[in-house]
Amino acid sequence: MPRLLIYDAYENQIYTYPNIGENDSMPYSYGTTLKVKEFRGKSGSNTLWTTIAAMEAWNLTRRKYGKPIGVGYAFRRIWEGGHGTRSQHYAGVAFDVGQNTTQANRTAIYNAARATGAWGYVEPLSMPPTWVHFDRRYGTPACRGTTAGYPTLRRGCKGCYVMILQDALSTLGYKTGTRIDGIFGSKTESALRGYQRQAGLSVDGICGCNSWKRISSAVLGMGRTSTTID
Repeated sequence: MPRLLIYDAYENQIYTYPNIGENDSMPYSYGTTLKVKEFRGKSGSNTLWTTIAAMEAWNLTRRKYGKPIGVGYAFRRIWEGGHGTRSQHYAGVAFDVGQNTTQANRTAIYNAARATGAWGYVEPLSMPPTWVHFDRRYGTPACRGTTAGYPTLRRGCKGCYVMILQDALSTLGYKTGTRIDGIFGSKTESALRGYQRQAGLSVDGICGCNSWKRISSAVLGMGRTSTTID
């Protein structure tokens, strides 16, 4: 049974569900419209994460559409790959849906997602060939000129982007603790400084644009390592 972490951006708190079943509904999701195994998709992870805001956006879209929505991809861990270097799927806040339905239905799902106003980004239908993508990202990207990246992180930050950082650093061999917890504390800072020092980056313990670029490129799709934590 997986361990599920859900970040509440409103209260800046992380809630843990240590033994949730694959056939259980995702916490904060509407009825049985999104089960844990659907959110998991093709990920083999023992630990999953998302945000309350993403679940609320899902609820609004599902109600607006009024019918089941098949999920092809939602959560992935960055070392599992399958998406870009700073994909929102690694934060657990992105959905690729409608792969097994008609184009007419995908258009209806797209229109429903846009109409809610709840998603930070709904990808234009001209971009994905056979699915609909939407995500509920948060924070200002560390790299200028993009809306798709991850925010600057420093000691005291919490949330799913800290979980990505802890996941990436631990997989690269820099110990952030014994478990992913989404809290940027002293061990995460020490691990980041260690990576920055080895990579020839400014050793400031802050994960900004350059650190995100190097870390995400290094770990993307490399697979679980002996130092990866859950």
